[in-house]
Amino acid sequence: MEEFHNTAFPTISGDLMSDHFQFSDQDSLPKPDVEILTSNGLRIPAHTGILALASPVLENVIERPPKHRSSEKTIPILGVPCEAVSTFIQFLYSSRCSEEELEKYGIHLLALSHVYLVPQLKHRCSKAVGQRLTIENVVDVLQLARLCDSPDLYLKCMRMLSSNFKAVEKTEGWKFMHENDPFLELEILQFIDEDESRKKRTRRHREEQRLYMELSEAMECLEHICTEGCTAVGPCDLEPSKKRDPCDKFSICEGLQLLIKHFAICKNRVNGKCSRCKRMWQLLRLHSSICDQTDSCRVPLCRQFKLKMQLEEKGAETLWRLLVKKVASARAMSSLSLPKRKREEPRETMHDHGIRNFRL
Repeated sequence: MEEFHNTAFPTISGDLMSDHFQFSDQDSLPKPDVEILTSNGLRIPAHTGILALASPVLENVIERPPKHRSSEKTIPILGVPCEAVSTFIQFLYSSRCSEEELEKYGIHLLALSHVYLVPQLKHRCSKAVGQRLTIENVVDVLQLARLCDSPDLYLKCMRMLSSNFKAVEKTEGWKFMHENDPFLELEILQFIDEDESRKKRTRRHREEQRLYMELSEAMECLEHICTEGCTAVGPCDLEPSKKRDPCDKFSICEGLQLLIKHFAICKNRVNGKCSRCKRMWQLLRLHSSICDQTDSCRVPLCRQFKLKMQLEEKGAETLWRLLVKKVASARAMSSLSLPKRKREEPRETMHDHGIRNFRL
C-alpha cells in the first residue's frame, strides 16, 4: 500500500486487484470500467456489472447520467479508511470476509453495508461488532447501531449499558454523549428503567408461581394423608405405618401433618384466634374449591365447604377465585409428571368427613 501514497491519485493495478480479491476465474473478467475513490486518494478499479449486482445503491450511482462528458467513471466512497473500502469491495466480489478483517474494520464495514444496502455483510458486521463490545466503546457502538438501523446490536448495547451503568457512566463516550446527545441519554435511561421494571415483574411472577406450586403440592399431600395416611397421621380406618418410607414431598407432608395435629386439638380454632388454624381452614377450603370428586373425597370438610361455597357463589371473592384458578393450573401441570397408575388410582368412599377422622 505504501507505493500508492507517492502520487496524488494512486491506482491499484489490475494484477494487484486480482491477487487481492482472489478470483477463481480471472481470465473471464473483463477490463475494469470504474474506479472507487477513497479518502486518501487511493483508486480501486472495479466492474460496474458486479457492483450493480451486489448493491442497489451502487447500481443507481452507476446508472446516473454523468455531469461531465468525461468517459472516466469514478465512484467516491469517502469517510472511512481505504483498507475498509478495499475490504468492502472485496466482499462485493467474493461474498467473503475474514474474522481478522471484521475485527479491524467491523464498525466501518457496518456503516458501508448499511449505506450501500448489503444485508449479508451488515448481518455479519453487526454480529462481529456485538461480540467485541466493551465498557469503553458501548456508547459509540450504540450510536452507530441507531444510525445503521441494527436492532440486534442496539439491544445488545442497551443490555450491556443496563448491566454496567455505573462503569459506563465514567467513560469518555458517555460524557461526550451526555453533553451532545440528551435525547439518546434519555432513551438509555428509559430503557434501564423499563428493564428494571421487567426484572421486578419477572421476579414477582416467579415468586407467585412458586407459591402456587407449593400450594398445589400441599393439596396433593393433604389428599395423600387423608387417603393413605403418612407416618403418624391418617384416616381413622387406616393405621399409619411406622415402616412407611417418607413420601416424595416429605418436607411439605411433614409440615402439613404437624398442622393437622395442631388443628385437631387447638382450643382457639373456632373463635379464629389461632393463625395456624386459620392456615388449615384456608387449605381445606382451597382443596374443596378445586376438588372434583366431592362424593368420594376423604379430605375432611370437603363436602361442607363445597355446599357453603355454592350458597355464597354470588358473593364469592374475586381474589379467592383467582387463587383457586392459579393453584388448579399449577396442579394440572404437576400432575402431568405423575405416573399414570397413580393418577388413575381409585379412592375409597368415606361417609364422615369431619376432622375427627384423622388418626393422630
